[in-house]
Amino acid sequence: MGPIMLPQRFIAVVSAAAMPMLALSSLLAAEPADTVEQAAVRARLARWTDDFNAGKVEESCDLFASELRYDYRGLPERNYLDMCAGLRRALTDPSKHYSYGLAIKDIFVFGDMAAVRLVWTLTLTSAGSPPKVSQEHGIDVFRRQPDGAWRIIRFVAYDDAD
Repeated sequence: MGPIMLPQRFIAVVSAAAMPMLALSSLLAAEPADTVEQAAVRARLARWTDDFNAGKVEESCDLFASELRYDYRGLPERNYLDMCAGLRRALTDPSKHYSYGLAIKDIFVFGDMAAVRLVWTLTLTSAGSPPKVSQEHGIDVFRRQPDGAWRIIRFVAYDDAD
């Protein structure tokens, strides 16, 4: 028995019908959309990035809860007062400009708690020197506060080792 010959019109119709189904299957296989809580945490981090890059000290401090504790590779544990003092020093130093870029890898939400795995890209610009770029990997733990805002209560961060 020889090969089955299908009319060109049949092949065209089947191909046209299959294309939308292939497109739909690729959409269904894509990453699920953020939940409302994930979107709120993502928006909070995006707003912090904008505030920091605009030099807004108080708004930058507002991302962190007063109970904050954090660890940065090689340094002792620090708290909210340490964080805001560091932000104030960095953002008010006229000889330097800091800016952050954000890449979120994962957001997990469990009730009023959320964990975010992320990478911050920090660019430091100072007069007479080429920009210095570093990456800081970390995990931020958020708690939804009584005022409804998501704030960081703990984080662990480390920069790329040389």
